[in-house]
Amino acid sequence: MIVNGLVLAAGMSRRMGAFKPLLRIGDKTLIEYTVTSLLAGGAHNVTVVLGRGANEVKAVLCKTSYTNKLNFAFNENFATTDMFTSVKIGVRALGACDAFFLLPGDMPAVDAETFVAIRETMEREKSKVTFPTVGGRRKHPPLISATCINNILEFKGPGGLRGLWRTYEGEIAEVEVNDRGCLLDADTREDFSKLVGYISDKTAHENHFPPPTSHT
Repeated sequence: MIVNGLVLAAGMSRRMGAFKPLLRIGDKTLIEYTVTSLLAGGAHNVTVVLGRGANEVKAVLCKTSYTNKLNFAFNENFATTDMFTSVKIGVRALGACDAFFLLPGDMPAVDAETFVAIRETMEREKSKVTFPTVGGRRKHPPLISATCINNILEFKGPGGLRGLWRTYEGEIAEVEVNDRGCLLDADTREDFSKLVGYISDKTAHENHFPPPTSHT
């Protein structure tokens, strides 16, 4: 199964009071962490929907070692439209795939193991959409079958994405994960401080306990 990633980074960052995608966490920006998490979780490539500060965000991501795995789309009405508009713009720009993860640009701390668990659940359950859950509550990132794309583009009902998911009840799978990264975003300064602390602690732990070296 070929899986891509779709990152929504077209928002205005009003509640934060600073431009979220380019906030720094250590030696990387928040948007770099978000894209890297998807690639580490098995995404073949990642489409990033841009709005405010599009040129600056694109410039940062195009300097990375994985720039060849990136696509970009632009929501020209970013100041007046909602997230679902960016989703529709993003799915039009997706590369060929069987399914795609949908992740807000300010959620950079999802574990690679979570992406793998979601994918394995979709493959096992043959679901149209698969959500990770924490404490029984659905969280990002859902994995969405490419067969849903036409319905996403054509949906005009109330409730945006939530309204769309209601039309798929019975075809949605869930997998419980132990991943605090699914609970952390950067809506406010307080949220961002928690993110910085969590990622710093996680990075320090990974560096202290490096993965085992494979032997051939």
